[in-house]
Amino acid sequence: MLYNLVKYTEEKWIKKLHYPSFCSGDTITVFFEIKEGEKKRIQSFKGVIIKKQGKGLTKTFTIRKISGGIGIERIFILNQPSIKKIEVNKKGKVRRARIYYFRSLKGKKARVKS
Repeated sequence: MLYNLVKYTEEKWIKKLHYPSFCSGDTITVFFEIKEGEKKRIQSFKGVIIKKQGKGLTKTFTIRKISGGIGIERIFILNQPSIKKIEVNKKGKVRRARIYYFRSLKGKKARVKS
């Protein structure tokens, strides 16, 4: 009974947008809206997916990119209302679901096979 109630509530709040399917190792660009005072603008974040986790309303994914020689990771909630669009730039071939080892690689070794 409780399980059905939770499932019904989740279905009610889950975003009805259909994003392309992606998995670990893929390079994607996430376009999301930022509010600065009264202004709104759309910013993009392009990087490699390190992991996906959760289900339903709590589904999240982590993206990593290198900016100025420093690694930056950002966690996005898939049903977040500020996410406007997700583009899959390149499909990657990795053998693990969570590629944490990717954090310690630098240079050419930090590339994912396509």
